[in-house]
Amino acid sequence: MGNPTAGMVVIGDEILSGRTRDANMHHLAGRLTAAGIDLAEVRVVPDVQARIVTALNALRESCDHVFTSGGIGPTHDDITADAVAAAFGVGVDVRADARAILAEHYAKTGRDLNAARLRMARIPDGAALIENPVSAAPGFSLGNVHVMAGVPSVFEAMVASVLPTLTGGAPLISRTLRVDEPEGEVAAVLNGVVGDHADLSFGSYPFIAGQVYGTRIVIRGTDEERIGAALAVLAAKFPGAVEE
Repeated sequence: MGNPTAGMVVIGDEILSGRTRDANMHHLAGRLTAAGIDLAEVRVVPDVQARIVTALNALRESCDHVFTSGGIGPTHDDITADAVAAAFGVGVDVRADARAILAEHYAKTGRDLNAARLRMARIPDGAALIENPVSAAPGFSLGNVHVMAGVPSVFEAMVASVLPTLTGGAPLISRTLRVDEPEGEVAAVLNGVVGDHADLSFGSYPFIAGQVYGTRIVIRGTDEERIGAALAVLAAKFPGAVEE
């Protein structure tokens, strides 16, 4: 039986326009890998409710867990809570516990809990809050969907809160062999090794370093001995190859 799977929906026009570089997918992938949960698919969608709902419904059906990033702030384009509620067919409104968290936070900072900030207390019916130790405004989990902020520091804190509550599998192990030969010279040998190790995942990544056209071969799996054996076979085929 394989590891649990996860999907991710990255939400925001600013990501698709190139104005903002997404860092959250990279962080989530690393944390899930260490937890033994395989990130199977990522979708990037605009601030359009129908598109968010479509992505959510597809991924929550095909994956064990779904993480979203973005769209839970105080402005008009923060519509993720509404989209999640629509996907699950439930209501959404300001909730007392979320409002209390925000009220305490803004009282400490000397700012008003105005109508815009109160939008961050709108939670779909039946959802559980996700703690936000950075800026207070909570995320939430509903079913197998975990809704988190787009600001990287807040997203990372929310991931740290949610991951210990999820059941993972075997952590994915990765080892890399650098071969100073072009990918075309490596392919035939690599294909043979891949065929003998169907339980492992192999990646071939060409690089250029000065005058060297080389290939990095990445082997991934959950069995350290099997990975080591495959790496040894490849290293023997390419004298001078080094593990990185």
